[in-house]
Amino acid sequence: MTPAHTPTLTSRLPNVGTTIFTVMSALAAEHKAVNLGQGFPDFACDPALVDAVTAAMQAGHNQYPPMTGVPVLRQAVAAKIAALHGKQYDADREITITAGATQAIITAILAVVHPGDEVIVLEPCYDSYVPNIELAGGVVVRVPLTPGTFRPDFAKISAAITPKTRAILINTPHNPSATVWSRADMLALQDLLAPTDVLLISDEVYEHMVFDGQQHESASRYPGLAARAFVVSSFGKTFHVTGWKVGTVAAPAALTAEFRKVHQFNVFTVNTPVQHALAAYLADPAPYLNLPAFYSAKRDLFRAGLAGTRFKLLPSQGSYFQCVDISEVSDLGEADFCQWLTREVGVAAIPLSAFYGNGFDQRVVRFCFAKQDNTLHSALERLKTL
Repeated sequence: MTPAHTPTLTSRLPNVGTTIFTVMSALAAEHKAVNLGQGFPDFACDPALVDAVTAAMQAGHNQYPPMTGVPVLRQAVAAKIAALHGKQYDADREITITAGATQAIITAILAVVHPGDEVIVLEPCYDSYVPNIELAGGVVVRVPLTPGTFRPDFAKISAAITPKTRAILINTPHNPSATVWSRADMLALQDLLAPTDVLLISDEVYEHMVFDGQQHESASRYPGLAARAFVVSSFGKTFHVTGWKVGTVAAPAALTAEFRKVHQFNVFTVNTPVQHALAAYLADPAPYLNLPAFYSAKRDLFRAGLAGTRFKLLPSQGSYFQCVDISEVSDLGEADFCQWLTREVGVAAIPLSAFYGNGFDQRVVRFCFAKQDNTLHSALERLKTL
């Protein structure tokens, strides 16, 4: 009898292995470290939101919803964008509910990127962008944000645009650097893209975490950008329910039509009772309007504690991340330092080099402060030894 064998595959993603988040979380668990590596809250969401899901289930909202999303939720999202950014999207033709922002981004890329098309990413960038482009057969064009400040360099972006450029991905507030694009940045991008047919994928999942009186500059606020943009948002980030995996995409009707062609075949739709619960919860804007104050208090607590260490604090203008320069603390590179910090000090962080294709090491690591205050105090007690 011929022995059974598994056929050999040629990988679609030959350069992808275990992510740094998985590695650091496993190391944190092994050494009982405080995990400030992965970007998710360790506190509960509003009980009223959980009650709203239960109510939706008990009301019988348990079968397939429309492929595009429950109408009341799409309408609530359109009303929210109009109120915050002055842009009126058609809830039926221009808003789609997705299985989280990650699905939204790959769906947008698969919808518009053809083999050989170039897509610009600004490094350091979130780890799903590059594999998404590669799965679509696109060519990744990496443009660095300015080291140290992480501001966009429009001369470099302009130089990267060619007749083959199909799209550019931007992310503000930015993961991992916690920088926020300004009005001047968005106007510069609008002017740069105006004479082109380049599409924009605007990852705005941290939209409600902008500090110090700043305003989130959504692509939807700028007509020249909104006309070419897929604007991606995340209920998981906004309402502390990352495990629910529900997001939204707002885009002009012509772009949405292509987006939905892919969406209907890669997830079809998103779970029904949670959509109804989110629609009901959105009736009160206070939870997302109060989010900047909530997270800036955590940021300030964490920064005050870090001020007693030899870390050099970088600005944290938005998101729930704090980056620090480790030059005065250690001679190790970022990745080795994060492993050492987890094993010897008992706090897990993420090296910024993990967000660069070439592993660029600028002696900066990222902490997540979306944690209970006692978690942050526990981490700070350990970091005081530095």
